[in-house]
Amino acid sequence: MPSTRQSLRRTLAAAVTLLALTAAAGCGTDAAAGGRQTKELRYQGSVGQVTLPELAADLGYLGDVKLNWIGNVTGGPADIQATATGQTDFGGAFNGAIVKLRAANAPITAVVAYYGSDAQTFQGYYVLEDSPIRGPRDLIGKKVGMNTLGAHAEAVLKTWLVKGGLTPAEIAKVELVALPPVNIEQSLRQRQIDVAVLGGVIRDKAVAAGGVRTVFTDYELLGAFSGGSYVFRDDFIKRNPETVRAFVTGVGRAIEWARTQPRETVIARLESIIAKRGRNEDPSLVRYWKSSGVAGKGGLISDREFTTWIDWLAGSGELKGDRPRPADLYTNRFNEVATAGGGA
Repeated sequence: MPSTRQSLRRTLAAAVTLLALTAAAGCGTDAAAGGRQTKELRYQGSVGQVTLPELAADLGYLGDVKLNWIGNVTGGPADIQATATGQTDFGGAFNGAIVKLRAANAPITAVVAYYGSDAQTFQGYYVLEDSPIRGPRDLIGKKVGMNTLGAHAEAVLKTWLVKGGLTPAEIAKVELVALPPVNIEQSLRQRQIDVAVLGGVIRDKAVAAGGVRTVFTDYELLGAFSGGSYVFRDDFIKRNPETVRAFVTGVGRAIEWARTQPRETVIARLESIIAKRGRNEDPSLVRYWKSSGVAGKGGLISDREFTTWIDWLAGSGELKGDRPRPADLYTNRFNEVATAGGGA
């Protein structure tokens, strides 16, 4: 889809240009005024769901760092672009989207993993039970609905299609459709799309309703892995290192809390958070929660979680020139849960 790539490149270029302007304005920190570090972090949430930072804040794991919700976002690339341009202080996205934004010279660094795939929580590619779609070749000429383009769902899909023997020309005939996550299941059932990419609680809710079947999942394709990370701008990290440490360690503690608590306890906590924040949301999604899917302890990030997508992006022609090194894209040094106070 050349138009999609061109649109993404224009968006990335605009993000980098705006970043230069916001960096000069101080980038949302008061460190310049007496060396104080900001204690309020602006962020975007997700309708009907509770993010790990929101859970960490509710559990008291962020200390004196406060979260300032400024709205909701439907896709990771838009979330980290907002961070790169100074509209928010942190954002989260698929690791491949982080690679692409860094390749566009946006000075951001991943600091903690926040979602992934395991045997309980994964992204699946679903069709209606009577669909003739069974394998990669059956998708030629079909529509696949996903939450955003240029991110996790697209990368996994195209990896699967390549492994299935499709040529670039054949892959280009698979039409990708961006839809709000809460509308993807409905679009599939109304036959507006042929395949729906569903993950987490949205997937579980659709499966529980019946009438759909799995074509494949990212867990079946790649095994357990962390798929996305939270990022901060490099200038923000430099000026507010202890705030970043409190955030990362708090999120890490929330990951481990959710990993070790009974499922019913976690769900009850998520429901209470939605009720307290008063955003007029449907709390039913969180009742299907099973796990964060994060692979590493406390959100520890590994090289593999970036090299997989660096290789894919390079192979598909999305990266030009030298491939970035994973060590230049992320750091675990702020994560006291994962590194016991150490790390690189």
